Amino acid sequence: MNPNETFLSTLNDIPGIHRCETTTKEALIAQIMGMTQSAYSHQMLYERYCTIQDYIDAPPRAVFEYLADVHCLEEWTFSTRDFEPTDEPGLYVGRDTLEVGTKIYCRVAANPEAMTVDYHCAWDQGEELWMIYLMRVIPAELVLGKRGSVVTWTNCRHPNYDRNPHPELAPPDRAWVGAYWDMFYAGHTVELGNLKAIVEHRHAHGQPLHARARSAA
Repeated sequence: MNPNETFLSTLNDIPGIHRCETTTKEALIAQIMGMTQSAYSHQMLYERYCTIQDYIDAPPRAVFEYLADVHCLEEWTFSTRDFEPTDEPGLYVGRDTLEVGTKIYCRVAANPEAMTVDYHCAWDQGEELWMIYLMRVIPAELVLGKRGSVVTWTNCRHPNYDRNPHPELAPPDRAWVGAYWDMFYAGHTVELGNLKAIVEHRHAHGQPLHARARSAA
């Protein structure tokens, strides 16, 4: 037995794995059919993870650069406004108008090669940025066979959505961000629609997309 076969043979000791060496095609299809439903509840789809996506008729690099500009959040999100730099490099603080008196801290982690833009955020404090918004720009030419971009957006349900880790910093009588989790799919779909409308409009009219380019123009 060659080393690769020895390595693969160890998979047989792990329960719950289905591979062609151990599961027949017919058994796999039967299992898949049992897992497939004609309808899915909102909780089944979005209890722990919320992913949305859309096509945007604009070049991928331009869309990435727009997303990577923290001030553009003030345009396409429903409620985050007035981001200003803090004393910590790369960390910004703004307002989340969903709840009166709420500060939102944000650090943008952008990877130009992969065209991923992650917003590391938190309400009330900037020490633990646990609200993570994961976005990726994909060239539509690769996946849809046409020009433009596909944007994906994922959130994971961190335990802090269910309890405020810093209640002493919260304004009085304020709802916690976790109360909005069941509305993340719909709310983020509205915001992604904002992003699509803004970017497509500016691209169609030959305008710079992101804030720094527009201010320099």
